[in-house]
Amino acid sequence: MTKHLILLCFLSLAGRSLIAQDDLLAALEAEQSEHKEYVEATFKGTRLINGHSIETRKKGVMDFIIAHRFGTADGGIYELFGLDNASIRIGLEYALTDRFYFGLGRNSFEKTYDGFVKYRLLRQSTGNGSIPISVTWFSSMAIRTLKEPEYDLNIVDRSAYTHQLLIASKVNSVISLQLMPSWVHRNVIRPEDSNNDVFALGMGGRIKLNPRVAICMEYYHQYQSLNDLTKNALAIGFDIETGGHVFQLQFTNATSMVPKGFISETSNDFFDGEIHFGFNISRTFQVN
Repeated sequence: MTKHLILLCFLSLAGRSLIAQDDLLAALEAEQSEHKEYVEATFKGTRLINGHSIETRKKGVMDFIIAHRFGTADGGIYELFGLDNASIRIGLEYALTDRFYFGLGRNSFEKTYDGFVKYRLLRQSTGNGSIPISVTWFSSMAIRTLKEPEYDLNIVDRSAYTHQLLIASKVNSVISLQLMPSWVHRNVIRPEDSNNDVFALGMGGRIKLNPRVAICMEYYHQYQSLNDLTKNALAIGFDIETGGHVFQLQFTNATSMVPKGFISETSNDFFDGEIHFGFNISRTFQVN
C-alpha cells in the first residue's frame, strides 16, 4: 500500500512537471511569435544610385561621401568617352538619432550647395504586428551659385526644394524595391521654363549578387516637367562593399548630383548614348 502511494505521488508530480514544462514551452513560443524584429540592410548605403534610399545611419555615425560624374560617353575617343570632363559633389552627413539623419554638400555642377534631412517614419519588421514596408521622409534645399549676369537673382530666387516619400520593402535576402513620390519646387524659373513645380515618381531596386556585390536600377518619371527639353532620369549601377566603404559604380543620363537636378533637369537621352559614367564612395566614422 505504501509503495502504491509513493508511486502514485511520483506519477502525479511527474505529470505536473510535464504539464508545467509544456506550458512553459507554449509561453516561450507565444513570446517568440509576439517578438518584433526589424529588417536590416534593405540597401547597402544611404543612396540607391543618384537618389537617396530609405536607409539612415545609426546614432552618432558620420558619413563622408564623394560623388563623381564624368562627361557623356557619346563624345567618343576624342573626349575619352567622357573621362576628359567631370563634376564632383562632396558631402558630410551625420545621424543625430537612429531615425534622424542630415547632411550638407557642394556640387561643382552649377556650383550648387545643398542640404537635406531624412526621418524614418516606419521600419519594416517581422513577427506579431509586422510592417511589410519601410517609409522615410526626405527633404532637401539646393542653391545654385553659378554666376549668371543676364539674370538678376538673389539667394532666395536661386533656391529649389525637393520633398520625397521613400517607400521600400526588402522582399527577400536578394531583392529590395523602392518607390519615391517626388515634388520639386523652384521659387523662380527661367523664361524658357514652364513650371515652378515638378511632380515625379521614382522607382528602383537592388538585386544582391553575393554578400558584397549588388546591381541597382533607378528611374524617375516626370508627370509635370520643368520644360520641353527635360528627360526622365535613368541609372544603372553596382554596389560594392569593402569593409567601412561602400563603393558604387553607375551609368546615368543625369548630370546633376542633387535631387532637384537629376529629378527635373536631366536633358540627356540615355538611349542615344548620352550617358555619364560615375561613382560614389562612402566612408563611415563612429563619432559618438
